[in-house]
Amino acid sequence: MRINKFISETGYCSRREADKLVESGKVTINGVTALLGSQAEPGDDVKINGVPLQEKPSKHVYIALNKPVGITSTTEQHVKGNIVDFVGHEERIFPIGRLDKDSEGLILLTSDGDIVNKILRSEGKHEKEYIVTVNRPITPSFLKAMEEGVRILGAMTLPCRITRISDRTFRIILVEGKNRQIRRMCSALGYEVQKLQRIRIMNIQLGSLKVGTWRELNEQEKRELGGMLNYKL
Repeated sequence: MRINKFISETGYCSRREADKLVESGKVTINGVTALLGSQAEPGDDVKINGVPLQEKPSKHVYIALNKPVGITSTTEQHVKGNIVDFVGHEERIFPIGRLDKDSEGLILLTSDGDIVNKILRSEGKHEKEYIVTVNRPITPSFLKAMEEGVRILGAMTLPCRITRISDRTFRIILVEGKNRQIRRMCSALGYEVQKLQRIRIMNIQLGSLKVGTWRELNEQEKRELGGMLNYKL
């Protein structure tokens, strides 16, 4: 199989991150520096930075974390406040997607590199739900513009669902994930986000999970998530 898939199936990292490791010359297969597209099979001596790649864990880990503000959604350990060190799990895990440093709420982490790619490739199809507080009263024209699409990063955002909760707070459901999308959308309409909390990713709800704590997905959540992705968890 391709080396990026071989690495991801061990739970070391996602395929995308594996490609970066290969491109930087940090991966060897039987003593030979790997290239993008190189093949590896069970029994091959695959090393990353000279360290043998561990065998695939018997069971993958799937975690829901209520990320606090200030924690960065990265596996880069030199980054202070990185999400992996914050969770401190015994397995090697990595986040599925991102939630910006200034935001809080639900983010999923896993040791399963394949599901990361399944979810990221399905962008534009699965829902993510947020509660957002802005710096001034929400108007009907603001809600209409947000719902129909706002031009950010040189393109229009996809239509979304939005509901006013109070004078300055609204609920929004997106089916895409541009960088700092909600903050950029609000800014383009003259608003500043004061608080942003993600409360749902697909079928996974934040619920009563306290800020800074995490839990493993239950069997029903995994079955439903796997069904949505046509993937067995």
